[in-house]
Amino acid sequence: MQLANGLSQQAKVLLLLPTRIAVPHVAYLNDAVRFFGFQNPRFRQPVLQFRVLRTLFQTIRDFNPDVIHYQGGHPWIDLALACLRRYPLVLTVHDCKPHPGDRLSKKTPLWMETFARHQADELIVHTQFVRNQVVEAWPSASERISVIPHIQIGRDSTPAPIQDDGRLVLFFGRIWAYKGLEYLIRAEPLITARVPEAAILIAGEGEDFSPYRRMMVHPDRFVVDNGSIPDERAANYFARASVVVLPYVEASQSGVVSMAYSAAKPVVATSVGGLPEMVEHGRTGYLVPPRNVPQLAESVTTLLLDADLRHQMGSNGKRKIEAECSPAVVARKTMEVYLRAIERTALNRSRVLVPDPSHRA
Repeated sequence: MQLANGLSQQAKVLLLLPTRIAVPHVAYLNDAVRFFGFQNPRFRQPVLQFRVLRTLFQTIRDFNPDVIHYQGGHPWIDLALACLRRYPLVLTVHDCKPHPGDRLSKKTPLWMETFARHQADELIVHTQFVRNQVVEAWPSASERISVIPHIQIGRDSTPAPIQDDGRLVLFFGRIWAYKGLEYLIRAEPLITARVPEAAILIAGEGEDFSPYRRMMVHPDRFVVDNGSIPDERAANYFARASVVVLPYVEASQSGVVSMAYSAAKPVVATSVGGLPEMVEHGRTGYLVPPRNVPQLAESVTTLLLDADLRHQMGSNGKRKIEAECSPAVVARKTMEVYLRAIERTALNRSRVLVPDPSHRA
């Protein structure tokens, strides 16, 4: 939706999203964006899926776009993209392959996503790390891949600014094995030994949370909001946080970093995947080795104990995200990809229509 808002300043935009996902956020769309919501049936409901696809494709044909930008994640659309080849296609590869333990992403078989990627005229990834993964799996696509940073997300929905008190550590987002939450939980005794008043707020949903509760040495040091987090509550959590922690053991990129920077909060993250491209060590936060509980605790504690340092790092992060990842900046870079997709499609079609004089009938 942030991207659609940014693009609407330069083009006519039709945004198609499942209604269940879109409804909580539709109010934030610019009036210039035309929105179409649709039901998303279960994967094993082919008749309903066919009806939805027919409606979507007719809506697209009525709009008659110059280019289609597909964000992936819908198995039936993955397979049906070939029916839209009259339009130039741009596809964003958020993850080259499923994350360990992420059962949601595994609902879409990798071969379906691979099929969709092969339909695209241009690909977008958010980090050089993901680009390298895609090129390794599909070398011939290297000239068609553009790296555009994750768009700035997060908004200030709090009624008044909230000053952090140097005590709250925030873990935010989906809770799956690759997020490494267990290492932050194991770091808690080391953190509270030096900052006794510190607390760790865990906000998000995912796998069964009970094993994480059993890991807690001091359960009273944790605040757990295990569920889907509305925008207003998320904004409040980031406003109150002193430090945002990403103890991941594997990653492609992270929208959580964007949310932290938008709220002017420093980040402690692990040096995995594309995170080092997003977190500038010593400037917008700290990078630590994955699964290294002592270093994780040391970096978090350093920021909790030094208000000037964490505020400076938070300010640096906010400047970074606004300069590099604002909707206007990302929309401009995305428009350049759209133009390349249109040019590539026109060139390929001209090669088909104009016969090679060296060939004989």
